[in-house]
Amino acid sequence: MSLIFLKLLGATAIEDKLQEGVPETIACLTLANIKIWVLTGDKLETAMNIGYSCNMLRDDMNEVFIISGHTMVEVRQELRMAKERIMGPGKDKFSSGLDMEKTELYSSDSVFEETIIAEYALIINGHSLAHALEADLEQILVDVACLCKTVICCRVTPLQKALVVELIKRHKRAVTLAIGDGANDVSMIKTAHIGVGISGQEGMQAVLASDYSFAQFRYLQRLLLVHGRWSYHRMCNFLCYFFYKNFAFTLVHFWYGFLCGFSAQTVYDQWFITLFNIVYTSLPVLAMGLFDQDVNEQYSLRYPNLYRPGQLNQLFNKRKFFTCTLQGVCTSFILFFIPYGAFMSAVRDDGAHISDQQAFAVTIATSLVIVVSAQIGLDTNYWTAVNHFFIWGSLAVYFAILFAMHSDGIFTIFPNQFPFIGTARNSLNQKIVWLVILLTTVVCIMPMVAVRFIKADLYPTHTDKVRLLQQASRRQGPQEQNFRRVRRTSSRRSAYAFAHQQGYGELITSGKNMKVPTASTSTYPLSSPARGNSVVKNSVVSGTTDAAETNSTGFRRESDQNQEVTVEDLEAR
Repeated sequence: MSLIFLKLLGATAIEDKLQEGVPETIACLTLANIKIWVLTGDKLETAMNIGYSCNMLRDDMNEVFIISGHTMVEVRQELRMAKERIMGPGKDKFSSGLDMEKTELYSSDSVFEETIIAEYALIINGHSLAHALEADLEQILVDVACLCKTVICCRVTPLQKALVVELIKRHKRAVTLAIGDGANDVSMIKTAHIGVGISGQEGMQAVLASDYSFAQFRYLQRLLLVHGRWSYHRMCNFLCYFFYKNFAFTLVHFWYGFLCGFSAQTVYDQWFITLFNIVYTSLPVLAMGLFDQDVNEQYSLRYPNLYRPGQLNQLFNKRKFFTCTLQGVCTSFILFFIPYGAFMSAVRDDGAHISDQQAFAVTIATSLVIVVSAQIGLDTNYWTAVNHFFIWGSLAVYFAILFAMHSDGIFTIFPNQFPFIGTARNSLNQKIVWLVILLTTVVCIMPMVAVRFIKADLYPTHTDKVRLLQQASRRQGPQEQNFRRVRRTSSRRSAYAFAHQQGYGELITSGKNMKVPTASTSTYPLSSPARGNSVVKNSVVSGTTDAAETNSTGFRRESDQNQEVTVEDLEAR
C-alpha cells in the first residue's frame, strides 16, 4: 500500500509547562539570599530549558559549566578547570602549591563566595554526579557549586537527590529545604530539614512525606518570606522576653539574700511565686508569639532582604542572650533597692511606719507585674484586640487575685494558706507606695526606651527602614496603582520544558511544506556566542506572533505586516 499521497493534517504533543509564577518566585527567593539548586531526572537539554524558563540560566551569564565526564579523572579535571575559570589561574586551593593553612582558610571562609561578582552556572549529569559524590571529589564539588549562582543536576536518581542534600547539610551546615511533587522526590524531602510537597498530577507520595504541602510552587514565597520570617521573629522575641522576665523575677531573691542572711526566706508571697508564670505573665507573651508582625505581608514580599537577619541569626544569639540577661539583672536590682531605700524612712498617712516585710513584698510584686507588662508592650510591633485584652486583662487579674487572697474572708476559710491578711488593702491605699511603684517602673523602662530610640535613629536596621516606609504609606492613605504592561525581555527561549533538539520542528514551522508563498523564516540560536567549552548549540525557529507581544514559546514575530495583509484579505473574502 502506497503512502505517498498522505497529507499531514496536524500534530499533537504533551505540554510540560512551568506553573504560574515560578520565575518570579525564584527571583524573589534569590534576592533573599536563598541558594536554589535544581535536582531533576530530565535529560540535559530539558534541564537547561527549564533553567532558562525559570530565569536561573540567562544569556548574559559569564559562563555555564557542563560537567559530563564518564570517569573520576575526567570529572575531577572538569571541576578543577571550572574552579580555575571562576577564581583565576593559580588560585585553586586544591593545587599542590598551597600549604595546608591556606587550604583551611579558603575552606572555612564562607564570605569569599560573596566576593564573586561574575555569574556562573554549573550543570552536572547523573553519571558525573555519581563520581563527584565520592569522598575524594565531594569537597571540590561543594566548593565549585557554591561559587556558582545556579546549580542544576540532571539525570539524577532519587538516591542521588538525597545524597546531594546530605552533602550540603554536612559540608555547609545550612538549613535545607527540599520541594518536589513526585514519588522520586520522597527521599530528598525526607533528607532535608524541611520537606515541602506539591499536590499535583504526580500523585500524593511527596505530600504524604513532607512537612508542608500546597498546590503551587509560587506559594513557597509566602511560606518563607512571610510566615517563615514572622515565625522566626516571634520566636526570638518570645525567648528574649521569657529570659528577661524570669531573670527579673528570680534575682530579686538573690538581692534579698544579703539582708536575710541567705536563710531561704522568699521575698514574695508563695501564691505570687506560683501564679507569676502561669497566670500573670503567660497570656501576653503567648499573644506576641502568635500575632506579632514587625512588617506586614506586602512589605515582606516587596523587600526580600528582610529574610537575611534570620540567616545570620541576628535576632537571637549569644549576644542577645547576654543582653537579655543583663537587662533582667538590672531590672531585678532596681525592683529591689528602690522600694528598699524608699521604705527605710517612709511613713503612712497617719504617721505609722510602713516598712514591714509584707508591704515590701506587695510593692515589689506589683512593680514587677507592671514593669514586665510595659516591657512586652514595647516589644510588641503589631497590636491587635487580643494583645490589648491579654495585657490589660493580666493586670486586672493580678489586682483581683491580690485583693482576694489578702481579704478577710479567704483568711477565715484558709488561715494557714493566706497569711497576708489585709496587706494589699493597707499598702495600696497609701500615696507613697504608688509613688514608689511609679518611680520603679519609670527607672526600669526609660533606659530601654532611650536605647531603642537612639539605636533606631542613629543605626537603623533594614527592618527599621522598611517599618518607617510602611508607617509613612499608612499615613498617606491608599494610592492608585498604575499598572504597567510588562513586556518580555530579549530572551528567545521557550517557556516550555521540552528539549529543542534537531528534528522536524524546524521544517514544519518554517512553512516550506505549506503553500504560503510569502512566508519568511529565519532561525535564532538559543545559546549565546561561544564561551569556552560550556556552550550547547541548539536550533530553534522563528515565531509568528505580533511584534509587541510574544507567543507561548517566547519567540518574536517577524512578518507583522504580511500577517496583517493576510488577515485583511481573508476578511474581505
